[in-house]
Amino acid sequence: MKKLMIAGLALSMAAGAALPAAAQDYRGRDRDARIERREDRQDRREFRQDLRQDRREFRQEQRQDRRAFQQAQRRYNAGRYYAPRGYAARPWSVGQRLPQAYYAQPYAIRDYRTYGLYAPPAGYQWTRVGDDAVLTAVVSGLIGAVVGGLFF
Repeated sequence: MKKLMIAGLALSMAAGAALPAAAQDYRGRDRDARIERREDRQDRREFRQDLRQDRREFRQEQRQDRRAFQQAQRRYNAGRYYAPRGYAARPWSVGQRLPQAYYAQPYAIRDYRTYGLYAPPAGYQWTRVGDDAVLTAVVSGLIGAVVGGLFF
């Protein structure tokens, strides 16, 4: 009986010593899995941030392209330019408003095809401002496009 008890005691001590090692191994695998999941989340987050940044840069480039000052491919002689009283020719850009003094007949470009301009959309007209042709809204004067250096 004594031998049996000693064998049982030795067996229980051996099992008890093996149990913490197995538990520690399990905790190690669990920790590795958590670290791996955290790294996966970080990778997805970085991917979304990069994608968002790419979209932002693309939109910004598109806006800059729309606002870009279009240079005329050819120059035309349309006679001497006289600015409206109180105004001087200056560079204009898309989104600004042209003063009402420029709505007068001498500044409107009626024969836009002669100067290589496209037909203005409904409610817009081409206006000569210095050496530039400016596409403006008839009612509000909002500038839709600028073709620089069209006239000399």
